[in-house]
This record gives sequence, structure tokens and C-alpha cells, in this order.
Amino acid sequence: MTAPTAESLAFLDLEKVEENIYRGLSPPGRIQRVFGGQVLGQALVAATRTVGPERPCHSFHAYFLRAGDPQVPILYEVDRSRDGGSFTARRVVAIQHGQQIFIMAASFQILETGFDHQSAMPDVPPPEALEDGQAVLLREPDLPEIVREWILRPRPFEARPVIARRLADRPPRAPQDSIWIRMRGPLPDNASLHRALLAYASDMSLLDTSLLPHGKSIFSDVQVASLDHAMWFHRPFRADEWLLYVQDSPSASGARGFNRGAIYTREGVLIASVAQEGLIRPRPAN
Repeated sequence: MTAPTAESLAFLDLEKVEENIYRGLSPPGRIQRVFGGQVLGQALVAATRTVGPERPCHSFHAYFLRAGDPQVPILYEVDRSRDGGSFTARRVVAIQHGQQIFIMAASFQILETGFDHQSAMPDVPPPEALEDGQAVLLREPDLPEIVREWILRPRPFEARPVIARRLADRPPRAPQDSIWIRMRGPLPDNASLHRALLAYASDMSLLDTSLLPHGKSIFSDVQVASLDHAMWFHRPFRADEWLLYVQDSPSASGARGFNRGAIYTREGVLIASVAQEGLIRPRPAN
């Protein structure tokens, strides 16, 4: 198991403080704010701890309320909203410094059979034909040392974009993208853990998609932040096998960018869908 993988499993292994209350830590090295995907994954773990294994999570809807402080633990309080005959609902509130920083509503369902259809996966090159995203970014000219250190920071997920994104301003293009992702090391056979890790990864590149048609990136003169995030799990998968994250942004307005994602196995099975709106506020020129 690689060090980033082991670190990810550690920060998803929440400490139980009291009934329905859990404590999560941030990985070392973050100094500004907690990564949104971390809070998504930890909140999903907290909710899942209160539900039997026979009812996997099929969806969650979340709002980011305040920036998280990576230097202090996050408390996750779970409200057992409903336990029905087929569905279970949970509400999670993340708290730091006495304030809510994040809320999530998650739904769980017993395994059932029924109608089945899905959209087709786009035809893209396989991951073996593409270069690691970190290696591509490191070739950009005149990288500030702080940005180079950010690129080189160990990450639990390997990413291989079909079309490489730049960190600085770039030529405008259509707000559509596809990125192969997978954990950098093998994972235990724990389906709820794979869902939590995919929730973590789903926040990595989605917001940047809404900046593509404007020639900007999250490192440009733009204030960016995830506002809300929703995810639906459709079919079984493994986060340590290659998954294609297909992203698009159908709209941007009011200093917000709306983004969608569809996640496929390399065999073309649609395993999850994502939607997110984020702040993309142009900074005024000096």
C-alpha cells in the first residue's frame, strides 16, 4: 500500500466520540483550508457508521458553509432522520470552532432489482495511452516554487487527463473533459470505503471545468470555492481500478459555475453521477 493510500484510509477512519458523533482529522501538509473532498468522504463515513451494511448509500446532497481549518479536528454529528422499510435517511453536520462548516443529507437503500439502463461512455484513449497529470503540469514554464511544491505533493489518486489542463490562463475551449482516475494502491474489499474515496475524488477537478470556456483556471485571477455537491451511486465499482470521470459545465452565471460528472468503469459501466455548483468570482483588476 502506498503512503498516500494509507494516509487516505487513516483520515477516513473516524474516531467515535459519542453515540452519533465522530471526529475526523486532516492530512498533514494542508495550511490554508480543508479540501472539500475530504469533508465529503468523512461525512459519508460518519453517516454510514450508523446504517447496517445491507443498506449501501445510493446518494448524498451536501453544502459547504464555511472554509474548514486543517489544523483542528472536525466533529461530525449524525442525525438518524428515518429508518424505513427500504430506505434510510441520515443528516450530517460538520462542526469546527463551534460553527457549522458543512451539512450533508444521505440516503441508503436495501439492494433491489428493477429497470436498468445507462448512458454510453464516450470513446476516449485508455489510461495506458495517457500521461500522468502531475508530470504534465511539471513541464509548464516558469512555475513558482510554491506551485511546484503543490504539484509534487503526494496524492492518493492518480489522474490521467485526456486533454491536459494548464494551471495558468489558457486558450478557451468547450467546457467538457474526461479524466481517468484510480487510487495509487490496492484497497480492502469494503464497498462503503470505495464510495467514500470516490466522493473524495469527485471534488478534485469538477469546478475547474466551468472555467474552461473563459480561458481561466483555479489558479487564475478568480476566487473559487465549492458551494454544494451531490452524488449518486448507481452500480458496484472499485476505486483502485481505473475509472473515467467525464465532466461538463452546461452553465455559468451570477459568479457561479454549474458542473456535472459521470463516472464509468473502463468496461463502460456507469457507476456514479455528480453535480456541483461553485463560486467562480472574477477578481477585480488592480
